[in-house]
Amino acid sequence: MPTIYLVRHGRAAAGFDSHRDPGLDDVGRAQAQATAAALAAELPAPVSILSSPLARAQQTAAPLAERWHVEVTIEPRIAEIPSPLDGLRERAVWLHAAMAGRWVDLPQRQQIWRNALLEWALGLRADVVAFCHFVPINVIVGAATGAADLIVFRPANGAVTRIGTDREQLSLVELGREANSRVN
Repeated sequence: MPTIYLVRHGRAAAGFDSHRDPGLDDVGRAQAQATAAALAAELPAPVSILSSPLARAQQTAAPLAERWHVEVTIEPRIAEIPSPLDGLRERAVWLHAAMAGRWVDLPQRQQIWRNALLEWALGLRADVVAFCHFVPINVIVGAATGAADLIVFRPANGAVTRIGTDREQLSLVELGREANSRVN
């Protein structure tokens, strides 16, 4: 059964309400290095590395890719949940309200995004390390555990969550570290 190593990006230099695509701050860069060291020690050989197209995820993936001497593949389906609003402050208000609810309460665009993300996870045939975001990790963990809520746990920046997939269903192997961190 393939394992998906879902890595929440390191701490970003700005929040969801103040920048569309921030990179990592100094703490986030240190988290990326620590995550790379832990994954390289855990996995006996390099596996495919995928990243959300957003800067903070790509920058978190970079140290592991350098360590393993492999390329990072950009995977748009593991990007952050699309917001129906354009303004930074408005989209932050929308996200916080959405995070308090259930998937069935979200508009069709977000349902389509969620379904594409789950199709991606179920379609994997080999182990991968996927550098992504708070909500996509919750989508996959929620599907693996049968949860209806949008948020089922709060992965810390740089945390690794392990999910098994057999092409028909997802199963929780291990939740990553949790923290009450900001969503960015």
